[in-house]
Amino acid sequence: MSNDSANGQRSDSVVVNTRPSRPSNIWLIIVAALFIIVPFLTWYLTWFGRGLSDQELAQYLTDQNNPRHIQHALLQVEAKIEKGEPNARQFYPQIVAASKSSVPEVRKTAAWVMGQDNKSEDFHTALLQLIKDDDPLVRRNAALQLTRFNDASGRLELRAMLQPFDAKAPVGGTIVGLLPANSTVRAGALLARIRDGSSNLFEFRSSVDGKVLAPAVVKEGDQVTPDQTIARILPDHETIIDALRALALVGTKDELPLIDDARRMDPTADVITQATQSAKAINARPEPGQ
Repeated sequence: MSNDSANGQRSDSVVVNTRPSRPSNIWLIIVAALFIIVPFLTWYLTWFGRGLSDQELAQYLTDQNNPRHIQHALLQVEAKIEKGEPNARQFYPQIVAASKSSVPEVRKTAAWVMGQDNKSEDFHTALLQLIKDDDPLVRRNAALQLTRFNDASGRLELRAMLQPFDAKAPVGGTIVGLLPANSTVRAGALLARIRDGSSNLFEFRSSVDGKVLAPAVVKEGDQVTPDQTIARILPDHETIIDALRALALVGTKDELPLIDDARRMDPTADVITQATQSAKAINARPEPGQ
């Protein structure tokens, strides 16, 4: 018998953990989650495919401080029109208002949406105004959508879509940076930098998609004047296809040489097929006055 037992006392053993405690990893989890959640929310809230309620559509269409909201709403209304939803008409006045926006991207989107209802005279009238727009992509969308109204008012713009686009200098000065010939460009891509007489540097960006035509019109170090052509841009594949499809509806025999040029400019199978179909449609259509 132990001494403790003999003395009538009970001994309690206490185990002390001498290992250091592991730090909580909750903050690591939170940070990792934020790296996933924040980009997702940013994408989701700016994704044009996200469905909007009618109340949100009305709010977005009038959000002048956020052009992307207007574009998002316009594309959602376009989907309603394509599905034949009657409640889409309630947004027509706001679509026409968007076609007068100071933001070219909004006007371009509005032009496209208005072509989805070729029974709306308000849309027809607005499109006729947009073919005189300063921005070439707005004019192009307006010309393409007017064909859905069987209106050939945009025919000159359709012709221009099958020809090189002259990119003109916004200011005079010295070319200090220039995109090389044969470069592929998207609308908004940097074409050139121009330094004016006060040493201010201007970035000149392309208004259209396409490829810089060779040989180059100007070279680095050249002096240019305002509105001088500094690059010629061949139309891209999609622009050619769109123009050919539209000319199949409203083109005349005057466009047949341009259609032949399109085959040579982009001798891909779908361009050749569409060019053939467009020429056939034009030749089958009686000329005005016949």
